[in-house]
Amino acid sequence: MNIVVLAGGCSTEREVSIVSGLNVCKALRSRGHRAVLADVFFEADISGELFPEEYDADAKAAQISAQNDRVEETKKNRREFFGKNVLTLCRAADMVFLALHGENGENGKVQAAFDLLGIRYTGTGYLSSALAMDKGLTKTLFLAGGVPTPRGTMRTKAEGICTPQELSMDLPLVVKTCCGGSSVGVYIANTEEEFAAAMEQAFAYEDEVVIEEYIKGREFSVAVVDGKAYPVIEIAPLQGFYDYKNKYQPGATVETCPAELSEELTKKMQHYAELGAKVLFMEGYCRLDFMMREDGSMYCLEANTLPGMTPTSLIPQEAKVLGMDYPELCEKLIEVSLKKYNN
Repeated sequence: MNIVVLAGGCSTEREVSIVSGLNVCKALRSRGHRAVLADVFFEADISGELFPEEYDADAKAAQISAQNDRVEETKKNRREFFGKNVLTLCRAADMVFLALHGENGENGKVQAAFDLLGIRYTGTGYLSSALAMDKGLTKTLFLAGGVPTPRGTMRTKAEGICTPQELSMDLPLVVKTCCGGSSVGVYIANTEEEFAAAMEQAFAYEDEVVIEEYIKGREFSVAVVDGKAYPVIEIAPLQGFYDYKNKYQPGATVETCPAELSEELTKKMQHYAELGAKVLFMEGYCRLDFMMREDGSMYCLEANTLPGMTPTSLIPQEAKVLGMDYPELCEKLIEVSLKKYNN
């Protein structure tokens, strides 16, 4: 297949996206596909053969990364999100593998544009992408659909910074941006001073935040591919919680897959992962994150529609337990994504 691996973008997760895209591009080429890497936000080169037999993915990734310092200025001076010739390149492909993370990549806007243009892409559609990107809406749908999730509320910047008492909530609390990703803009507040600071910092990213009860316990993640849960993985950061640094710094966390859980708890978490994907109308694949207290009560925190595919990412580790190596996983994600075009 001729495949465009779309990465980069203008979100806070741009560099992680480039790493994901590079890994995916190399993996797909190792399986015989003519995959090329492209930055969704900057100009695509369509001067030569679009999908060459020989291709230097590392050089292309370095070229894309070299544009990082231009992102903010370009955002100010340009209306259109897609870089020049990007859509032309994507139209020419048999499939676009979305290695985008965060704003515009995961919020359904790219997916909606591709749907209108008849461009086939990996992952779920525009509606479920938009729902999952909004953590407040996700929480509402989880509660309505019977998926356990921490008690919480939303607050806008216009409503201003408040106290836990005004929300009828007790410390410690988690404050996080409503539509952020990779744990950027997530804060744990143990005091009222920390709570006020967390809200101020979160509002620096977005105009709406989610405030929820802090669940003390073990952290887990479960991929759902084609409606079926993969093995549960436990994430144990050596310091702090599973924030941006711990997610992407090798050796910062101890990750155990399959997680050391009883069969009953494993099946229960996998069931909630599948149910969470269902209530958010997920197609193809996604990943859901959980916390579990000592008493075994578990809570689904959020869903990720385009999970990371870096060397430290979780889905590749879960797939490995099933006997699937990284290139096989990339092909599997394409295979399940194609189903939405065969109905």
